[in-house]
Amino acid sequence: MKYLDSVDLKGKRVLIRVDFNVPLKNGVIQDDNRIVQSLPTIRLALEKGAAVVLCSHLGKPKGKVVPELSLAPVAAHLSDLLNRDVTMAPDCVGDEAAKFVADLAPGHVLMLENLRFHAGEEANDEAFAKALAAGVDVYVDDAFGTAHRAHASNVGVTEFVPECCCGLLLKKEWEFLGEALAEPVRPYVAISGGAKVSTKLAVLRRLLDKVDVLIIGGAMANTFLLAQGHEVGSSLVERDLTDEALNIVKEAGAKGVTLLLPVDVVVGGSLDDAVTGGIFDAAAIPAGKMVLDVGPKTVDLYTSALATAKTVMWNGPMGAFENQAFAQGSLAIARCLAKLAGVTTIVGGGDTDAVVHKAKLADKFTFISTGGGSFMEFMEGKELPAFKALEGCGK
Repeated sequence: MKYLDSVDLKGKRVLIRVDFNVPLKNGVIQDDNRIVQSLPTIRLALEKGAAVVLCSHLGKPKGKVVPELSLAPVAAHLSDLLNRDVTMAPDCVGDEAAKFVADLAPGHVLMLENLRFHAGEEANDEAFAKALAAGVDVYVDDAFGTAHRAHASNVGVTEFVPECCCGLLLKKEWEFLGEALAEPVRPYVAISGGAKVSTKLAVLRRLLDKVDVLIIGGAMANTFLLAQGHEVGSSLVERDLTDEALNIVKEAGAKGVTLLLPVDVVVGGSLDDAVTGGIFDAAAIPAGKMVLDVGPKTVDLYTSALATAKTVMWNGPMGAFENQAFAQGSLAIARCLAKLAGVTTIVGGGDTDAVVHKAKLADKFTFISTGGGSFMEFMEGKELPAFKALEGCGK
C-alpha cells in the first residue's frame, strides 16, 4: 500500500476521499473535528503541487438531493481553516462537475457535492465510480470513518485511477490502532456503551480475549440487567438478546475478565425530559420509567476500575448524553480518563467523540479515532474494504 508522503503529485489532479460527515444544525457545523483531522493531508497535497479535489458524504440523503445536506457550509468552513478559497462544485459527477475538475489548477481546492445525493455511491456502482474518477491522476483515501463500507468513492473508484495511496489520517488510524491494541500495556480496560448489544456482540466477544476489565454502560446495559432478572421499566432493551448477554457474562467469568454493569441508574419519562426522574438501584427500576444514564454509585465503581488501568479503549456513551440532564455519567467518565497519567486512552465512535468534545477534554486523550463503524470492525479484527482496495489498486 502506497502512502501520500511518497507519491509524486506535482501538477496532478488528486481526488481525496475525506470524511466530512459532520453534525450540522441550521447549516452551522457543530463539531469540526473530522475536518480539522483532514487538514494535514490536504495541506501536504497542496505543498506537493497538486490540484486538490475533495469528495465526501454528509448525512443520509438516500440517493436523493437534500439541500439541507449540501457540503457548501463545509466548503466555506474549510476555506477559513485553510485560509484559501475552496470552490464548491454543483455536483460530484456529470458534465458540470467534470468541467470544474478539468479547469482546476495546481494549488487550488475543489469540493464536490455530497456523494450520497447519488444512489450509485452506496451501491458501489461501476458507472458512478468511473465518473468520479474521470480526469483524476491520483486517488487518496483519507476517510477512516467509511473504511468499513464498500462504496464507490473508496472501493470502486480505485479501479479507474492510475495511482492510489493512503492519506495521512488513514495511515495514522491504521498504525496507531494496530500497534496500541495489538499488545496493550496492562491492565487493559474497555468501556462499551451506546444503544444496542446487537451491534456489538462480536466486538464484546473479541474484547473478552484481550481485556482485563470490561465496563458496560448506555442502553445496551439494560439488556444485561434484564438478563440478570432486573426489570427495566420502559427502557430501550433487546429482550431477544438476554441469553446472549448472559453468555457474555459467563464467558467473562471463565476467562478471568472483570465485567462491570450499572449498580444504580438515572431514570426519566422520556429522552426529552428537562430534569431527571431520580436515581434508583439497578434492581429497583420503576415501571414506566426509562433508564437514561448511569448513577453516581456506578460512576464511582467504573472510575475505581479505571484508576489502575494502563490502556483504556472507550466506545459508546453511558447514557443519553445529548440531553444535559442525562449527560453526567458520560461526562464523569471523560473527566476521569482525562486525569489519568501515563495511561493510553483511546476513544472511538462519533458519539463518544462528541462526549469528549462536549467536555472540552479532547486534548487530554492519547488518540481519538474518526471512525465509528470502522473503529468497531477494526476492533473485531475484520479486514476493512477500503484498505483491501488500496492494496489492490494498480495490480
